[in-house]
Amino acid sequence: MSNYFGKLTERMEKYRDDVLETKRMVCVERAIYTTEAYNEFAAQPLAIKRAKMLDNILEKMSIYIEDESLLAGNQASSNCAAPIFPEYAMDWVIDELDKFSKRDGDVFYITEENKQILRDIAPFWKGKTVKEVALAAMPEESRVFYDLGIIKAEGNITAGDAHLAVNYSRIIREGLKSFEEQTKKAIDRLDISNYEDQEKLHFYKGILITIEAIVKFAKRYADLAREMADNSDFKRKVELLRIAETLEKVPYEPASNFFEAVQSVWLVQLVLQIESNGHSLSYGRMDQYLYEFYNNDIKNGSMTEDEAVELLSNLWIKTYTINKIRSWSHTQYSAGSPLYQNVTIGGQTIDGKDAVNELSYAIIKSDAQVHLPQPNLTIRYHAGLDDRFMNEAIELMKLGTGMPAFNSDEIIIPSLIEKGVSKEDAYNYSAIGCVEVAVPGKWGYRCTGMSFLNYPKALLIAMNDGIDPKSGQRLMEGTGKFTEYKSYDDMKKSWDNIIKQFTREQVIMDTSVDRTLEKTTMDVLCSALVDDCIDRGKSLKEGGAVYDMISDLQVGIANLADSLSCIKKCVFEDKSITTKELWDALMNNFEGEEGKRIRNILLDNPHKFGNDDDYVDSLIREAYDTHITEIKKYKNTRFGRGPIGGNYYAGTSSISANVGQGLGTLATPDGRLAGEPLAEGCAPCHNMDKKGPTSVFKSVAKLPTEDITGGVLLNQKVNPQTLSTEEDKMKLIMLIRTFFNRLKGFHVQYNVVSRETLREAQVNPEKHRDLIVRVAGYSAFFNVLSKATQDDIIERTEQTLN
Repeated sequence: MSNYFGKLTERMEKYRDDVLETKRMVCVERAIYTTEAYNEFAAQPLAIKRAKMLDNILEKMSIYIEDESLLAGNQASSNCAAPIFPEYAMDWVIDELDKFSKRDGDVFYITEENKQILRDIAPFWKGKTVKEVALAAMPEESRVFYDLGIIKAEGNITAGDAHLAVNYSRIIREGLKSFEEQTKKAIDRLDISNYEDQEKLHFYKGILITIEAIVKFAKRYADLAREMADNSDFKRKVELLRIAETLEKVPYEPASNFFEAVQSVWLVQLVLQIESNGHSLSYGRMDQYLYEFYNNDIKNGSMTEDEAVELLSNLWIKTYTINKIRSWSHTQYSAGSPLYQNVTIGGQTIDGKDAVNELSYAIIKSDAQVHLPQPNLTIRYHAGLDDRFMNEAIELMKLGTGMPAFNSDEIIIPSLIEKGVSKEDAYNYSAIGCVEVAVPGKWGYRCTGMSFLNYPKALLIAMNDGIDPKSGQRLMEGTGKFTEYKSYDDMKKSWDNIIKQFTREQVIMDTSVDRTLEKTTMDVLCSALVDDCIDRGKSLKEGGAVYDMISDLQVGIANLADSLSCIKKCVFEDKSITTKELWDALMNNFEGEEGKRIRNILLDNPHKFGNDDDYVDSLIREAYDTHITEIKKYKNTRFGRGPIGGNYYAGTSSISANVGQGLGTLATPDGRLAGEPLAEGCAPCHNMDKKGPTSVFKSVAKLPTEDITGGVLLNQKVNPQTLSTEEDKMKLIMLIRTFFNRLKGFHVQYNVVSRETLREAQVNPEKHRDLIVRVAGYSAFFNVLSKATQDDIIERTEQTLN
């Protein structure tokens, strides 16, 4: 590994090793204490019950401070253990208890004793979980889309929401004390003879309970640190006493220095994950809100840059210890146990100046040294970003962690302003989770990440007159069978008809899920830390945020593009395949000599997405525009209840859903075989982009990116040798600048690893324990991934810089 950024300190190296070597267990503590609280406070209003639940967990859960750590706070009974959140779902937990350790990827272990504990508490949750209630709430005719895997929303009904960043800037500058005072003043203004104010009162009481619970939680660590200090050497004693003094202050009181600010942020981030296991809970623009503390400590000599980098490294290791276990079917959508906790650096100030500062560099340096797949690191690119900072980014990229990702101010800021976000807030956006964006501390749940729509499967249903060819079930009225089409216009008419109806079904499913979550769970703390929930007296699900715009996700963009191209070119223009021949070949998975002949014609069609070919690029633009136009007609469940927006937009941040959804999809007209992964994000199909990275950028830029505010995810892969010289680095920097400045691209990130290395790692995983790859909008250790996901990454096109 390159020594460009230096190495971890000895203690952080040991801490990292200890964490990575820790066996991934399933922790049952949260499940136990959640069940206790739900039983004891069953009659209480939802906000109070949820607050009492959090209080019970924080009071009773195991806590520890590792010998190497400068920060305190743990999510579960051991590092990287995955808690169970029974209020969301218990059916899959019980069904898969004996399979956790036998998985093909994302393996977890659980003791027989803990299996029995979960079996014992499961009956309490029968009929009460979010999953059961949400599925029951779905209209019967819409539920079929979920059951058939055409529209997937499992993550939404088996886990919390998140997909946001809270107001960390205010937390560290004013402390939770300020939120407490704001809540008490709000209570004083209530007229509880009004039913709406009575509901607000419950919410406010819940906030006060949660803040008090966090103060007590911090005090538990302070007491533990003092106890440990009594049995430690002088150096460690000083560190432990500092931890104790800090946690007797923050996060309730404002932070006074960099150490206190980082500890405050970490403890709040941690408790938010304990409250609800929603992923994509992100740190926001960390180099902006922490810079004042960093700069002051450097200037007054109370901290050196190396000490700051070590503390940041400690924070990243801590962040990595947060873990989550998903059902196996959901795991295929989130391979590698990602939590998508994103740190954003760079970008611009409100007056358009470069916001990069010395803390931005320190964050890159610490991220490079720690060499972990979490948290995600995103750089906000803009035209004024200087080459020195770009050089640091490329040096980090060369280490092969898939970091950093780039999001572009040049398209995102105007897109946000156009949707009603104020200029000041638009300039303060941050990456959330993968590539989605939102304003920290002001945006509601799931700016991206609602349900997943399988585009290729939708196409097959359109070609089959509205009938799912796999199950034979009619889903909606079509416009006829493909075998009867006379022209490509018939295909386009059929697609438009089906996608409009599917869009409506997505919204129906989202509505069922959102209303269930609003009625059955409430993240009281998370809501309190997002404006304007306290002033409005509403939780996030009730419309408390300043902005609330959401996105569903579209999977298999490039497969749809290439399929439409093949249909138009091979069937209706060249007439080298008849409609019946193509349909029969799809249903037979291209078997036999005739199937192979037809498949070869499809694969040989020169018009493939990713080659700057207007023929195919215009087809996917038209097809996508139909969906985008339709989705704009719909509103989410918070519309008209307070927030700006309440609307939908598109998104391509499909995480690893391309593998899972590909498994259940028949052969497609682009020549893809049944069960093979779909194209990931908005990237071209594997090895179909033949003309290099510039052509890929041009094709992607032709998508309606200004309307895909949910994220235009583009993964690229290059061989490490491609970036071996200074000249190569400058070529890549110029290429990225062109993509963002001239073409108005939204996002790009790179896997810097050779196909040979990945194949070797499959054969000899023990020799590649530290190998990290970019899976989608996140990174993961290669060895923890299922073979299907590994194969998908191996087969991605390896670009060169010419």
